Amino acid sequence: MAQHDFLVELGTEELPPKALKTLSDAFTSGITAGLKEAGVNFGDVKSYASPRRLAVLISALDDKQADREIEKRGPSVKAPEKAVEGFARSCGVTIDQLEKIDTNKGEYYNFKNTEEGKATSSLLPELVETSLNKLPIPKRMRWGASRVEFVRPVHWLVMLFGDEVVDCEILGLTSGRKTRGHRFHYNQEIELIAPSEYADRLENPGMVIADYDIRKAMINEQVKAEGDKLNAVAQIDEDLLDEVTALNEWPVALTGRFEERFLEVPAQALISSMKEHQKYFHHLDANGNLLPNFTTICNIVSKDPQQVIEGNEKVIRPRLSDAAFFFETDKKTTLESRVEKLKTIVFQKDLGTVYDKAARISALSGKIAATLNQDQAKAERAGLLCKTDLLTDMVYEFTDLQGLMGYHYALNDGEDQDVALAQNEQYMPRFAGDELPQTAPGVAVAIADRLDTLTGLFGINQPPTGSKDPFALRRAALGVLRIIVERELDLDLRELLTIAANNHNDLPAREGLEDKVLDFMLERFRAWYEDADINAEVFLSVLALKPSRPLDFDRRVKAVNHFRSLAEAEALAAANKRVSNILSKQGVTGTTDVNNELLTEAAEKALAADIEAQKAALAPLFAEGKYQEALESLAGLRASTDAFFEDVMVMAEDEAVKNNRLALLSQLRALFLGVADISVLG
Repeated sequence: MAQHDFLVELGTEELPPKALKTLSDAFTSGITAGLKEAGVNFGDVKSYASPRRLAVLISALDDKQADREIEKRGPSVKAPEKAVEGFARSCGVTIDQLEKIDTNKGEYYNFKNTEEGKATSSLLPELVETSLNKLPIPKRMRWGASRVEFVRPVHWLVMLFGDEVVDCEILGLTSGRKTRGHRFHYNQEIELIAPSEYADRLENPGMVIADYDIRKAMINEQVKAEGDKLNAVAQIDEDLLDEVTALNEWPVALTGRFEERFLEVPAQALISSMKEHQKYFHHLDANGNLLPNFTTICNIVSKDPQQVIEGNEKVIRPRLSDAAFFFETDKKTTLESRVEKLKTIVFQKDLGTVYDKAARISALSGKIAATLNQDQAKAERAGLLCKTDLLTDMVYEFTDLQGLMGYHYALNDGEDQDVALAQNEQYMPRFAGDELPQTAPGVAVAIADRLDTLTGLFGINQPPTGSKDPFALRRAALGVLRIIVERELDLDLRELLTIAANNHNDLPAREGLEDKVLDFMLERFRAWYEDADINAEVFLSVLALKPSRPLDFDRRVKAVNHFRSLAEAEALAAANKRVSNILSKQGVTGTTDVNNELLTEAAEKALAADIEAQKAALAPLFAEGKYQEALESLAGLRASTDAFFEDVMVMAEDEAVKNNRLALLSQLRALFLGVADISVLG
């Protein structure tokens, strides 16, 4: 079977930069998935994406599908003739062309045929069109008088299979072999003879680097080189790097400068202005201080780069002037004086204003601080002020600076250092792996804010559903767990959830709210432990007990995970499962005392003695939360447990003896339940 390379390129107006990589990946996967489904073999696959094009190059593509053997079972030979005729007709043959086969149900008609594979070139148009139609485009647009819809207007279509054009029409475009070069440097058509020359011909003479990853690496190196010229460290944000890569086809780095007076503004405000509005990279000196320089990526090779630099400097100056103006203006009004104005902003129509939320956060923060023997007044103050920077001009203009500007304004107002830090720390962790709050008020406010939102939304029957989580409740729950566990805080979630729920007025779903939210939060541990390569059964064994202290929950999980590595673990887990089943069938719940006088068998006496010894040994371990040591001690019960089940009949004819043995098993199970339900491991 012959093989050829295949190239498809769709030329467009400038594609959305933040979506370019996603569109490219989806376009490629859609085509390859279609080829696999069609049974067409192919070799290497390469994606290309730039502001004005999406392309896929596939090497060694079979020129036709493989032939397929088709076999269809028909009706019984005893079936009515019309049924047999209908089956034959559906297969495109007559009855005498059908064969008969013997089955365990009797003799049946059967149809066999070899379906010849279709030419690959005939399949490609539909595969490409289907992939384009399935691209993740939230809103498609039309242009001109055309009824065609796509994310941006389309201008040309290249489809080559080997050196032949795949003749078709897609999105109103007729396929051909002509691509186009750089909009400014080589605004001309480039005729392609073979798919393999695509990238090279676009680069020279077209002055287009079509490979997204190559452009990204070029920009990364160019920005670093500009930093080296300044004896600085270039700061390359990954998201910004991706966006800039998607904005340029021939990247050229240029570095400009702004007035040093702007450095009096908090650095993050300047960085945000440069990054969000102008797509500039910033530089830090050896001490981590922001330098008055920026690097921009141009899409052209200028004959007069200094003029381009000066143009960018002119553009950034008013932006930084705005930031400086906002900063100076905001400092004239204290955060405290803004508290009352929070009453004018609705947090959620059923949960009141942002002022109401701040008041609830303040109250809960104080309780958390008191529980941790920290300064309650500082926590309450930090909670009361925590949303006031939302009313500042700076945060209104640069929303990603919320919290950080609160910190700067609190310092300007003369607030306590920890109270000021808490204004920023309340949002930590902002994402997976982000740093945690370090100050006591920051910890209290970060937890209180999230628990207030969780109880409020669950309390008005608006929990997350499927993939929809508009208030980021899953992230909020995980943030609370991380803070408590990683900061090793002895906090009881159930108690805090009760306080948080009671701070709300008239929640329609108040009954059982603590349990609903606690279950939701503890379930977040599942993914946490999966990421740590801890078996789901270990997590479930602890979840069965629903410990409401996250730090305690984590210690139990780690203890059970260690227990699984012990030689005795498998046998004891199986024994616990057996005990659990026996007690369940007999309706035994809780524990009752064992009557030693009714113990007659040596094995049950030995187990009873071991259980009593374990009770004494485990009491201090449980009290101190030393669950690993406790399970290691319980591993010593294996021998007497095994002997009990080998030598003792639990369901004795004597009712008193039977109940006594059930009581003994309930005490055995209770010892393990002091850590987890290890029967789940069995």
